[in-house]
Amino acid sequence: MAGKNTHKASKSTRRRESILACALTLFDRNGYANTSMEDIAKAVGIRREALYYYYRNRAEILLAIIQPQAVALLEGVKAINASDAAPVTKLREAVRNHLERFDRHCLEMTVSLRDGVFEGDEAVHAQMGRIWKTYERLWVRLIAEGQRQGDFSSGGDPKMIAFGILGMCNWMARWYDPHGPVSVDQLIDTYFNLLAFGLAKRGL
Repeated sequence: MAGKNTHKASKSTRRRESILACALTLFDRNGYANTSMEDIAKAVGIRREALYYYYRNRAEILLAIIQPQAVALLEGVKAINASDAAPVTKLREAVRNHLERFDRHCLEMTVSLRDGVFEGDEAVHAQMGRIWKTYERLWVRLIAEGQRQGDFSSGGDPKMIAFGILGMCNWMARWYDPHGPVSVDQLIDTYFNLLAFGLAKRGL
């Protein structure tokens, strides 16, 4: 009996994974708003009625795809903020925490950060909005701590600096290809050096 239940659970898990993989491809290619439950069911190879056995609606599918990545980002920067590392080290690790998600989960991050993906879906907007707001506050805290300790320049509002950094990192959703010639480690070095040391030569 236990073996049958395990097999059934395993089959259900595989089906859910298949649904999410197909939905992710469709959301990336056609956009969330232009993808229906019928489209997803066809891509999976099941009837639409069967799809509702696993997920009640598109919002539930979208959240199952993007929420784990957002939560992982949040937990990562929480741990970085709580560490005893120097602010400059925290900055580098926070950049790494963010950019490495694009290397491992590029499509999920791309769909999550695409302009307007949550428009018209209050359930998704409410849940994801809370996560992103908390994430932003942790970045602001990291910048403010570095300024207080004198490791970062005090010439700028921490919130605006944090938003500028996140904007630069999130723009990768528009162009980054994990199979392209630029590695995520190169990007981490480039972005960190730009943030830590600036672009203009000293003395100019």
